[in-house]
Amino acid sequence: MICFICFVACNGFADDAIKFWDTPQHGGNSFNRLPPSQAYFAALKGYGASWVRLAYDKWQAEKRDFLMGDADNYRGISQQDFNVLTNALERAHQAGIKVVVTPLSLPFMRWSQNNGNKFDDRLWQNKKHWDVAAQFWQDLAKQLKDNPAVAAYNIINEPAPEKRGGLAEHADQRTMQAWYKQRQDTSRDLRAFYTKVIRAIRQVDPITPIMVDAGWYAAADALSYWPAPLADKRVLYSFHMYEPYAATSSPNLKRKKPYNYPGKVPFGNGTEYWGGKRVAKYLELPGQWAKLHGIPANRMVAGEFGCIRKLPGCKNYLNDVLTVLDQKKYHWAFYSFREDNWDGMDYELGTEKVHWKYWDAMEKGEPDPIKRKLTPLFEVIRMRLGPVNTI
Repeated sequence: MICFICFVACNGFADDAIKFWDTPQHGGNSFNRLPPSQAYFAALKGYGASWVRLAYDKWQAEKRDFLMGDADNYRGISQQDFNVLTNALERAHQAGIKVVVTPLSLPFMRWSQNNGNKFDDRLWQNKKHWDVAAQFWQDLAKQLKDNPAVAAYNIINEPAPEKRGGLAEHADQRTMQAWYKQRQDTSRDLRAFYTKVIRAIRQVDPITPIMVDAGWYAAADALSYWPAPLADKRVLYSFHMYEPYAATSSPNLKRKKPYNYPGKVPFGNGTEYWGGKRVAKYLELPGQWAKLHGIPANRMVAGEFGCIRKLPGCKNYLNDVLTVLDQKKYHWAFYSFREDNWDGMDYELGTEKVHWKYWDAMEKGEPDPIKRKLTPLFEVIRMRLGPVNTI
């Protein structure tokens, strides 16, 4: 394995890493509780995908937090956990899938689902915590920098320094910009945080592209308050698309009268009609910001998008979102592919209730036993992924 990596690095793969992103790349998200198998990556590739955002925080860790050991007291990368990660990367590589390594947690910012469902705001309260997060990423990049499977480092999934910083979600652009002027260079300055982490990564890895999520959980309107892009030229700017969340998320189906898509849905401070035109208007926001700052479309990424599969309008929603993303020639990754601990956005399951064996396997910590298939719902995504291979 070591010889293979050296061969690849010496023959120019590392220098060409950013070229992978020069043309639109389409893929999926892997947020599974077990490290994905060879068959998992082969199936994703078989549908035509070229990449995956791979989150590892649900995997069994040597200590409390995978890779970090302890988000409260980081002391270096767990080699045992790292070996699990590199084995997964090797399986992806063998399948021909590029990987964007995507932590859900950082030191002093533990993912809420691993934190008793409590939002961990510590990283955004004290810049001293940034030093530890930057050290973690430097340590990780030093070990990953020559891995041929890695297409980018996604510094953190869905950061939200604004959440307890006095800025309302989906505030108008002027309000966001005014808020940022007051918070610039403070511990809630996401751009400054990224700058620090990128600097630490570049000390050991000057090549691998870096993906950065927008603020407020990567909302597509949250890039709007950034007065400038980041200085590093090998950065990809990512946003997520679940709006209108009140309709696309699982709590909607529990309402006595669920919101429809298309239809009138609460958003921001009011209620609006959401359909294809409103989706397109909302997705104009990251593009407007990119155009203003001279960032080409091939550096923009819809890192996640989706809707609860049992929503009657989900198929229309996926089509409306993908139509815009493809028109703009953005990279994208749907959420999610064959998730083994939540079936809500597993489109291969169609609109039917998942078999009880799914939940039984989860309780026992066993591999997901449910067979997937190409459904009309998933076909909306598959037809846009790329050339189909044998699954």
